[in-house]
Amino acid sequence: MDNLPSVTYEATVFIGDLDDGSLISIFIKLVGTDGESARTLVRFRPLPLPLCVVFGWKWGQHRQGEFKVSCHSSIGKLFLIELQKKIERPWSPDSWFHAKIEVKSPEGDTYNFPIYNWISGSEVHRFREGTALRVFEESHHLGLYSREQELCQRERDYRWRVYAEGIPHCLEAEDLDKLPSEVKFSKIKNIELFFSRESGLRMLNLMGLTNSKENWSDTILVFTRQTDISAYVQRHWKEDSFFGYQYLNGINPILIRRCSALPDNFPVTDNMVFPGGQCSLADEMKKGNMFLCDYKRLDGLEVNNVDGKRQYLMAPLVLLHKTPDDKLMPIAIQLKQTPADDNPIFFPTDSEYDWLLAKIFVRSADFNEHELNVHLLRTHLLAEVFAVSLLRNLPMVHPLYKLLIPHTSGTAVINNLARALLISENGFFKKYTATGGEGVTTLLKRSLSSMTYSSLCIPEDIAERGLEDVPNFYYRDDGLKLWDIIHRFVQRVLGFYYKSDDEVLKDSELQKWIADIYEHGFLSQASTGIPQSFTTVAEMVKFVTMVIFTGSAQHSAVNGGQFDYSGWMPNSPVSLQHPPPTTKGTTSKATMLQTLPNKGATANGMAVLWLLSQQYSDFVPLGHYPMRHFSEEVPRKLIKVFQAELEVLSAVIKARNKSLEIPYTYLTQAEVDNSVAI
Repeated sequence: MDNLPSVTYEATVFIGDLDDGSLISIFIKLVGTDGESARTLVRFRPLPLPLCVVFGWKWGQHRQGEFKVSCHSSIGKLFLIELQKKIERPWSPDSWFHAKIEVKSPEGDTYNFPIYNWISGSEVHRFREGTALRVFEESHHLGLYSREQELCQRERDYRWRVYAEGIPHCLEAEDLDKLPSEVKFSKIKNIELFFSRESGLRMLNLMGLTNSKENWSDTILVFTRQTDISAYVQRHWKEDSFFGYQYLNGINPILIRRCSALPDNFPVTDNMVFPGGQCSLADEMKKGNMFLCDYKRLDGLEVNNVDGKRQYLMAPLVLLHKTPDDKLMPIAIQLKQTPADDNPIFFPTDSEYDWLLAKIFVRSADFNEHELNVHLLRTHLLAEVFAVSLLRNLPMVHPLYKLLIPHTSGTAVINNLARALLISENGFFKKYTATGGEGVTTLLKRSLSSMTYSSLCIPEDIAERGLEDVPNFYYRDDGLKLWDIIHRFVQRVLGFYYKSDDEVLKDSELQKWIADIYEHGFLSQASTGIPQSFTTVAEMVKFVTMVIFTGSAQHSAVNGGQFDYSGWMPNSPVSLQHPPPTTKGTTSKATMLQTLPNKGATANGMAVLWLLSQQYSDFVPLGHYPMRHFSEEVPRKLIKVFQAELEVLSAVIKARNKSLEIPYTYLTQAEVDNSVAI
């Protein structure tokens, strides 16, 4: 009789994405401070995914099964659970996604085990109880051992790869199938991506465009899938005021800066831009009314051939003037960096098509600068570095892992696809854009070498560019408020765990995380200002705020409007087929049409931009965490406060947008994803 079990642990397992309703059989062992349970076989059959969809199951919800684990006596405080899949049949599903397991002890305590991982094969998987712990807080030898084993396995699963010298390193994976299962997209997301891309290309194929090498003769294609803003762009793209507006609230709001002195290579005089003598450059600079956009990173790039034809990409300088009615108007454009007789400076007083074509060359330069530096490098590639370093250096039980892991979802996959489909030898950029091939790598190298930590932190970036008081700058207004909300949230959560700077200093896992980012993301370049270690709580909070802002808000600001502002091709040409005029008065509408990308490049650009601008079913708004990694009540309450503050900001933005001719929505909660997932 003494051998009969005397206590029972009641548990519930929550299962996520499954192919069918197959019988689930897993071995479970509970490990506590005073012992461990026997290895218990558990079987249950959850509702299959198709039926879940029929009955209203949504992404982030989970199916569940209940079971009991019996022990001879209490095993103390639970801190570890072991799971092992039982192979029932050779044809049974290879893996199941376990969301979490909740265990109620005989003493009435409830323990949460956040898993959010695939259980596959026959190996044993170990997961810690959800209470966050730093490495110096571990008091049980099995806790330290499981921590070390987890990180050893992660170092094997998440290996750094040098994709190209001089740019951030990425996750080693030949293709999507080689990615660790826990970072893969859902099956639903994969299907949606495929159909979104294929439907766009199929429609354009039916119009005979995707493979066409013909130039536009008179009428330029309007993509039948328009947005309100893309339709607005089509109507207003020629207007100088809209040209200037895009530097503030378009998809590249990080290039423009206040101009206090003209560069030596931009010889603009008062007579050129203020011929009536109504004002002077010096006076307008003193008043803070002059602004400069310099595309010097594009200078001298090796330019691509598209369909066997050389393409052209300029490195313009653009001077803008804020008028008394608060419009930002372009007043001078020089298309090459070096002044010369065959490099005229263009003005609004020039002929219609001289001035329009000069702006088109600027917009094409902006497309390439935006896509490769502002979008790919400064959000996608950095977000992958943050994610891989997190997975390599912080165990699931670490508080920073719990805070940041929702902001890494989907990043490894979308970047793998980008390397395969967009910037590869046979990808979109190589086939259709001016920077394709060698130019892509060169621009990425130049961009990283000139990047600074302060430019990734929007309060410092806005101040450094002198844009604190520029009117109608909604990216700045919304972005600064979002930064503050995120910063308060991070400060409160990490402040709950880190009570002193000394705790930051002695957290060896935290220090390895930032050191890994410095080495593999910023290539150990001290000039970037990226910290190599953390010495204070404040330093850590600021950096983590930047990480979350970059992967959520900043990505939304430079990604969500891609089709809005580039779906009408003349506003953002992927490439240009003729060089700019070397003398004025030689440009016509026919010249402009011959210069624009051909029909095939246009159509494929539209399809890609449409795909990248969509919101998919697994979109998770910033601040919403369907995967509940935190077990403690304090961080859970702080998450609710975070969500409430984000909702208030979104309401303020929506109210403002009602009075705007062009609503700025990219930083509302409904538009900002938790992570770089598209």
